[in-house]
Amino acid sequence: MPSHLLSGSPPALDAAATAACLPWDALADEIAALLRDGSVAVPARTVVALAGSANLFVMPAADSRVAMAKLITLTPGNAGTRRPAIQGDVVVFDVATGERRLVLDGPTITARRTAAVSLLAARHLARAPEGPLLIVGAGVQGLAHLEAFVLGMAVREVWVASRSAASAETLVRRAHALGARARVVANADDAVPHCPLIATCTPAHAVVLAAPPRPDAFVAAVGAYTPAMAELAPALCRHVALRGHIVLDSDDARHEAGDLLQAGMDVSVLPTLRDVLHGRPIPPEGPVLFKSCGWAGWDLAAARLAVHPPVSTGHAPRATP
Repeated sequence: MPSHLLSGSPPALDAAATAACLPWDALADEIAALLRDGSVAVPARTVVALAGSANLFVMPAADSRVAMAKLITLTPGNAGTRRPAIQGDVVVFDVATGERRLVLDGPTITARRTAAVSLLAARHLARAPEGPLLIVGAGVQGLAHLEAFVLGMAVREVWVASRSAASAETLVRRAHALGARARVVANADDAVPHCPLIATCTPAHAVVLAAPPRPDAFVAAVGAYTPAMAELAPALCRHVALRGHIVLDSDDARHEAGDLLQAGMDVSVLPTLRDVLHGRPIPPEGPVLFKSCGWAGWDLAAARLAVHPPVSTGHAPRATP
């Protein structure tokens, strides 16, 4: 008998079932609740270098009721093949009993919690939450940010810039299916003056945005998560620091935010999303750059929601056959 069918084994959710457990509004709310929960513990993540420039990421976190560990591989060599670059699982445990409760799809957790963190930040920091929204990068994170902002903030116009014309058109079709107007733009910088909401969602192999954002802009930069990676031009980052405000997703970004570190910025003084939710004032003028590098706390928030869904959502975990 296959091990995943043994009596007493926890439900193993595929990508679709994992996504169904994490509706955008509820996930953003759960992330906010986690940032106010004093029982949350998030050790530093472990990164194990593998052959072929691949990495294994081990990211644990726990609160008073739920513990989880995300185990994912990032394999750049899978680009252009049918194998995804990111693979893995999130294993969720009950703290009181030690029992495994769920096994969630790791790439789906990563995509949805990242976009939900951007959504939460935009709800608190965006000056023009109605958009239009410019998405730079039409991959998994581009799709997640499209859905989060259209379904979670009622954005009704989306502009898409991507190196891949086919991927950009796919994202436009998804926007239309969600009831939003959408277009492909050849140059992201040319779209910046028209879009007060911007999400850069690329692999961060090169700078993809250099134009200074509008005074009312909210920019979520999520692609770069190491000091060697950057999506934003240094001059853009310095422009926002001088004329607006920069907010980090977590304290971990202080040593991971390549966009800011390569711009020579002192990240030690920058506020985090936790600071914003705890009442630290962000003056209501100038553009806002939200720099997101990822944190296991966001995965814990997704695990908490999957194990303890709000009664109003009406969804329940479904095991894969």
